Amino acid sequence: MPVVTISGGPGAPGATTTALALLLAWPLAEGRRVALLECDPDGGAILAGALQGRVESGYGLRHLAVADRRGRLAETLWEQLVDISPDGGGRRLLLPGLTDPAQAAGLAYTWEPMVTACQDLDRGGCDVLIDLGRSGAHGPSGVLARRADAVLVTVRSTLRGLSSAKPRVAALAADLDTEGTGADALALVLVQEGPYAPAEVGRALGAPVLGLLPYEPRSATVLSDGGNSADRRFLRSGLMRSVRSTADEIRLLTDRRRLRLSPVPQAPAQPQPAMYPQQPQQPQHPQAPQQPGPHQQPHQQPQFVPPPPPAPQQGPQHGPQPAPLAGYAPRPPVPQAFAPPSPDGPHGPNGPTGPGQEVARVF
Repeated sequence: MPVVTISGGPGAPGATTTALALLLAWPLAEGRRVALLECDPDGGAILAGALQGRVESGYGLRHLAVADRRGRLAETLWEQLVDISPDGGGRRLLLPGLTDPAQAAGLAYTWEPMVTACQDLDRGGCDVLIDLGRSGAHGPSGVLARRADAVLVTVRSTLRGLSSAKPRVAALAADLDTEGTGADALALVLVQEGPYAPAEVGRALGAPVLGLLPYEPRSATVLSDGGNSADRRFLRSGLMRSVRSTADEIRLLTDRRRLRLSPVPQAPAQPQPAMYPQQPQQPQHPQAPQQPGPHQQPHQQPQFVPPPPPAPQQGPQHGPQPAPLAGYAPRPPVPQAFAPPSPDGPHGPNGPTGPGQEVARVF
């Protein structure tokens, strides 16, 4: 039940392509789902790329800023998810990214609440993958990486790719150590385009290589620019086989980290035996009560006076606030199907009306 971020760097190493491949190949237990949130501050690429513009631009990340100010972030996040499951079963969902990088400024105060919303999705039975693009792991949206169970960086095994990735990986590791849950969450996904071996790349960048992806431009084009993702040749390609193995390694990493970071119950303290034997006390002989003299007052036993009750606090009492998704979970089966585009637009009477819009075999 992980929350995983995927980021890249200069030179288009393939972060979004890797994230989308993980969404299609992610292993799902019975009753669970997986959602990919395209949170790249520089703008999304899946809407016009893999989906080829077949989904209305009225859905996506940009609506969460207004929803957060209205206190409806959790519900709106679920409503904006689009179903891209090949069978239309609603188990693989996508939140399209920004259509304009200028929209990222409106999300400056929404990234932090989105951490809680992602954790609530996870507790509600939905694994979460977050595509941070080239620069999303740093800056205001970097809080998503700091609170994630695993932080993946996609790197190409070329000299240009490694040179541009090294300072970013070092800065990200330091940030996770000081502000996050630890640099052990950081791992590399290596696209084997160049001559450098995985062990050599891991030593040079100071992070372990968790997954190896072959350099297959034809298969990657299906994920970046659209194509038939249900084709057998694509599903059996070396890229998708490697992605499935990488997904298994990610699950193992997140399970180990959650086990390590989970609080260990403390056993009750046992009484310590005395270091030296105690001497038996001699019995004391009762003394006869003394009669007070004529000029003496009888001895009075002190009476216990209970402490006064605490003064009532002024003002309203604020109890613990419930989590945004407390008591709110995706409705089974998948909510209403995605309606085709209409002249009324995505918010008109004939537009899409519910969460989990179905877009089966759209790429």
